Amino acid sequence: MIERYSLPKMREIWSLKNRYQRIVDVEIAVCKAQAELGKIPKNALEIIEKKARFNVERVAEIEKETQHDVIALLTNLAENIGPDARYIHLGLTSYDVVDTALSLIMRDSIDIIEDDINNLLLILKEKAFEYKDTIMIGRTHGIHAEPMTFGLKLALWYDETRRNLERIKNLKKTISFGKISGAVGTYSHISPEIEKIALKYLNLEPERISSQIIQRDRHAEYLTTFAIIASSCDRFATNIRSLQRTEIGELQEPFTKGQKGSSAMPHKKNPVSSERISGLSRIVRSNSQAGLENMVLWDERDISHSSAERVILSSSSILLDFILCEFSRVISGLVVFTEKMLENLNKTNGLIFSEDLMLKMVNKGISREKAYKIVQRIAHSEGIFYENVRRDEEINKVLSKEEIESSFDVRISLSNVDYIFKKVF
Repeated sequence: MIERYSLPKMREIWSLKNRYQRIVDVEIAVCKAQAELGKIPKNALEIIEKKARFNVERVAEIEKETQHDVIALLTNLAENIGPDARYIHLGLTSYDVVDTALSLIMRDSIDIIEDDINNLLLILKEKAFEYKDTIMIGRTHGIHAEPMTFGLKLALWYDETRRNLERIKNLKKTISFGKISGAVGTYSHISPEIEKIALKYLNLEPERISSQIIQRDRHAEYLTTFAIIASSCDRFATNIRSLQRTEIGELQEPFTKGQKGSSAMPHKKNPVSSERISGLSRIVRSNSQAGLENMVLWDERDISHSSAERVILSSSSILLDFILCEFSRVISGLVVFTEKMLENLNKTNGLIFSEDLMLKMVNKGISREKAYKIVQRIAHSEGIFYENVRRDEEINKVLSKEEIESSFDVRISLSNVDYIFKKVF
């Protein structure tokens, strides 16, 4: 099912062909290190580099008999290389090459996600400044709170996305480790120097200590970081979905020519892209739980993590790539109904300025508790709030008409927008 959401580069990175190629890359890097230290003939290395080819279908055919994918791959390589294939995989265990190759694959995936985030940041920044002064109502608990601007909402999304960029950069450091240390990590049949040289060719750091595998806290961090990023997009998309509701009508996803909203109702324009982002984010989050479970293995390793990883690592990578690109598309084409934002702002007839009114009374010497009760009494009574305030005897005893009128000035609520933008950008 995730094929539908695969973008070409990420799909290629997680293809079976590329997985085998990355394993071959690791095997060749080890051979280079072996040759450099005089452990294998240099002419054998030349032949290995030239002839180390494989065929995915042939590997699958061999695996039917061996029931071991790495052995099947090595057998296919030997068929193509000839006698010098005996120098491949010397002193190694399967997961020396599998885990190191996996680090390369995850690192390549992170590069794509980093590009996706950078692109989203550019779009969010542009839109935030475009709508910096577009007034709308802020909502807490789904209820009108106080005035804000749509630009502030986008700036908030920008800042969270920027934190996600830092997370992905830190993750790249976490993932960029390999291990070439043998069956239980003791270098029984291969020297630590070979590991150091081979991993340098691959631009990876050697694990300080490993068992048969690279420990799965690194992979769990990969999956949980991806889950955080997907959840950010889910949060943003959910807000768009809410603001697109007929009763609110402040935003609308891009709706392309020829697009249909419903098979039954021709009038429908549904927030399907945002809903898709929310749905796929749930999968990325659930995959992170499996990644945490994979940290718990028997002794120096068991194989319980392997089958799960073949699903969760690729699917989370592919889905997050899609989610980020899809959300960038939504933001780029987002339709903003500024008049509807103002209409909604005025729906409560001034209730949203209750705090300013209360604070003015406090500044005049009234206790906060008493001022709160006075304003709450008027707010919860029938009629139009700002008219009731103007007529209320208790308030008029404390505040002048000018002070009352200034309490309903939206410009005061938004006087620090420029300051916030300066902090963020």
